[in-house]
Amino acid sequence: MWLTLALMPMVAQAADTHEFKLDNGMRVIVQEDHRAPVVVSQVWYRAGSVDEVNGKTGVAHVLEHMMFKGTKTVPPGQFSRLIAAAGGRENAFTGPDYTAYYQQLEKSQLPLSIKLEADRMANLELTKDEFSKEIRVVMEERRWRTDDKPQGMLNEQFNAVAYQAHPYSRPIVGWMNDLENMTVEDAREWYHNWYAPNNAILVVAGDVKAQDVLKLAKQHFGVIKPHALPVRKSQVEPQQIGERRTVVKVPAELPYVLMGFHVPVLQDPDKDWEPYALEILAGVLDGNASARLNQKLVREQQLAVDVGAGYDMVQRGKIGLFELEGTPSEGKTVAELEAALLEQVEEIKQKGVTNEELQRVKAQVIAADVYQRDSVFYQAMKIGRLETTGFSWRTLKDYPAKLQAVTPQQVQEVARKYLIRDTLTVATLDPQPMDPNAKPKGKPYDR
Repeated sequence: MWLTLALMPMVAQAADTHEFKLDNGMRVIVQEDHRAPVVVSQVWYRAGSVDEVNGKTGVAHVLEHMMFKGTKTVPPGQFSRLIAAAGGRENAFTGPDYTAYYQQLEKSQLPLSIKLEADRMANLELTKDEFSKEIRVVMEERRWRTDDKPQGMLNEQFNAVAYQAHPYSRPIVGWMNDLENMTVEDAREWYHNWYAPNNAILVVAGDVKAQDVLKLAKQHFGVIKPHALPVRKSQVEPQQIGERRTVVKVPAELPYVLMGFHVPVLQDPDKDWEPYALEILAGVLDGNASARLNQKLVREQQLAVDVGAGYDMVQRGKIGLFELEGTPSEGKTVAELEAALLEQVEEIKQKGVTNEELQRVKAQVIAADVYQRDSVFYQAMKIGRLETTGFSWRTLKDYPAKLQAVTPQQVQEVARKYLIRDTLTVATLDPQPMDPNAKPKGKPYDR
């Protein structure tokens, strides 16, 4: 599957987080959590759709699929069967900035996970026959998750319009034409370019001892030779100089609007404050049922059946969007809802936010931090995502204080500075009549 992760609330890690670096450049981060005899092992590669080139979109995700298709000693499909036989769960996901593979197991099975991951890092066999079968699966996945989903089609068009030069404009799953013309040589090139120990991070969280994990990592990953990585050429999005719009006309039941403003993301965790203010702003608008958008537009004005706001401060591409979205109520138009969403933004720009709102949002995020500590999986996820996007896991410990330091004036300032019409992209879904006899283009898929 491909996955674009929204910023998960970040929680200060306990003192028992350990970091190592193998001689071949691979980094190992261990988060000890001894509450239950379970372990999560994740291998993150700093390679995602942002590293692709036109004509080969989707290759990062295709290679993710091919990683389950066998090595010199493990036949196709055997990886998953071995993990299942050990009582574990496994999967993988591709994002714009990374590709990651994970297993959740009883702690005594960690050596199996490490051994299998190291094997496919070094010894993957990419055959034409397996590729020809799996590329059809990926195309089916694209049909099911995007082509058959009106909002999926809209999201794809929205990104293609919001970004004109930056690779975030391209769909993670790839354009269908690129998938149709992709070859096993394309997947092999991606694997040889990016799948190296010096481009990977092993994150292990759970009932383990750091030195034991390091010993396993040295034994299995440490023997893999590093190689020079391709030069990454930074692609900067030109300044947007006017509002952009796109209309998507597909069969659908309900209209929908998605809006995005170009905004900064985290660059210097020690000095930046604007990303934290933007996150607070998103919470003021859409933190819970009593937040402004839901309270005003759904409950009071009954303009929408659902509304939302979102922002993700962690992006390897060094650019982000502050998004607003909504589905109008019956009898209301997309234009009316769009105007109402912008009106809520203008009210904050003019009048600011209250201390009460600010404290509510801060309390909610900190509470979410506490709840997420119960998940060993998400402890590892937070570490892996930060590290592959260019930040240290140590950034986690400063997050609550950075958030607490945001003032009402700073929230108002970022709204005034960045949520302006000249940096706005609007995508609207114009529902077309639905054929009751039409069959889906794709079939459900889950590895």
